[in-house]
Amino acid sequence: MRTLHFLVLMVLLATACKEKQKSEDQSAKEIPEEETVNYLEESDEAFNERMAWWRDARFGMFIHWGAYAVPAGKYEGKKVDGIGEWIMRNAKIPVDVYEQYAREFNPTAFNAEDWVAVMKNAGMKYMVITSKHHDGFCLWDSDVSNYDIVDFSPYGKDILKALSDACKAQGIKFGLYHSIMDWHHPDAHADTYAGGEPSENNEERFADYFENYLKPQLKELITAYDPAILWFDGEWEKEFTHEQGLELYQYVRSLKPDIIINNRVDKGRQGMQGMNRDDNDYAGDFGTPEQEILDGTSDFDWESCMTMNDTWGYRSDDDNWKSSETLIRNLVDVAAKGGNYLLNIGPDAQGNIPGPSVTRLEDIGNWLKVNGEAIYGTENPGSYKQGDDIRFTRKKGTPYYYAVSFKKPGNHIQFNSLKPEENSKVFLLGYEHPLEWKYTEGKGVTVSIPGKALRAVGNTRAWTFKIKGTEN
Repeated sequence: MRTLHFLVLMVLLATACKEKQKSEDQSAKEIPEEETVNYLEESDEAFNERMAWWRDARFGMFIHWGAYAVPAGKYEGKKVDGIGEWIMRNAKIPVDVYEQYAREFNPTAFNAEDWVAVMKNAGMKYMVITSKHHDGFCLWDSDVSNYDIVDFSPYGKDILKALSDACKAQGIKFGLYHSIMDWHHPDAHADTYAGGEPSENNEERFADYFENYLKPQLKELITAYDPAILWFDGEWEKEFTHEQGLELYQYVRSLKPDIIINNRVDKGRQGMQGMNRDDNDYAGDFGTPEQEILDGTSDFDWESCMTMNDTWGYRSDDDNWKSSETLIRNLVDVAAKGGNYLLNIGPDAQGNIPGPSVTRLEDIGNWLKVNGEAIYGTENPGSYKQGDDIRFTRKKGTPYYYAVSFKKPGNHIQFNSLKPEENSKVFLLGYEHPLEWKYTEGKGVTVSIPGKALRAVGNTRAWTFKIKGTEN
């Protein structure tokens, strides 16, 4: 009798399980599979929402840092021509020899909180640091490769983790530069870059590198550090294709939909001018003029990346520093034309930001503390310049215009394209009292400047006037 009861119970249980599985299968059929989002067909509304913070930021810090800071521009006791981070290629240093620089890279003076504080005091709103430059050395603890700061160098600490945490703590957006090419990886033609014979089956080998090394490392970076920006470079690698560029853009956006990606993710860039060719099918959210500023404006978002001296990565002999006046002028000129300014530092092998860089960043920060409202959250007003020494911006969504003069004004200054609102007040930023003004049809507005106003502003690098009104 007990056996019969047991058999009946087993049949009932089996039937119940079968019915449950059938029910679950039916439910699964009723739930549609999640559709893959095509990020290459993003709406204008979604794009503008994603880009909003970046457009308002206007000013960021670029950091080129890695094993190339160890030789600092010299190989076998001799200076090597060219920028610091290209020494492996320019001196044709074999991979195994160059690896010794990574073995020596021990930046014990590096302090992430101090770096971010310097950047924040300079008025910068975001950071972009080299996670991996063309030399292939990685500044994070990668599971894909041991050629990284934790596993290969004596330092043994994750630099990107420290910087991403410090940026988050101090309210700075964190971004990463990542090279598509790789002079260290055998399937990315490391032998050729070191002066050896070209490899065979290049397209197949690079495709394997692309799928099994480049993409997995990008997934690590996005998952572990949650960057707001991914700044690609090295897209001129001949085996890298336009189709791979589209795939890479889609892949990165699928990992983090709101991330912002530059146009070097694809093959559309026109040299150092940095903007895409006329074709509209290239991936990327903004153009990347390098060591230059656009002559005019553009309907495509853009960011000028520039050095303070002549090199991106550290060279001990590069003392050709731009003046603080020049750097502030560049920032204003870029903002007036509707772009962003990404200003570079190249720390040394110990982790120190060079003194001349720190001094110039302090100067820019002091100027922005008074004049920053003419930069942040502004746009190209239409007429963005008057002669060589005056630039205009407009606060987005407002009737407030800013006229920045790089030349110290006398007792009056004229702005041909602006008409102040009737009974409105005109101000010189840094001086709390309104200035007298007179508008003449066809000539614009003439602003009177008392000596005490100029004395109150002091020894500034540029003079900013705030005007509520319209353009002529």
